[in-house]
Amino acid sequence: MDKKEIEYKLRELKLDYVRLQNDLEKLDSVNGNISPLERQIAELEEEIRSLSKQLRES
Repeated sequence: MDKKEIEYKLRELKLDYVRLQNDLEKLDSVNGNISPLERQIAELEEEIRSLSKQLRES
């Protein structure tokens, strides 16, 4: 991936992250099962970390 592709992917992931955080808050407020969302958020965080590292190194 080149620098532009990494930056674009990071923007997409950050938007997904915000959306999932909002969904998590809504589910938590109605005592819903938040485990799947927590896993997705953790996966996104790892992917964001990895891409950020790639961007810094490029």
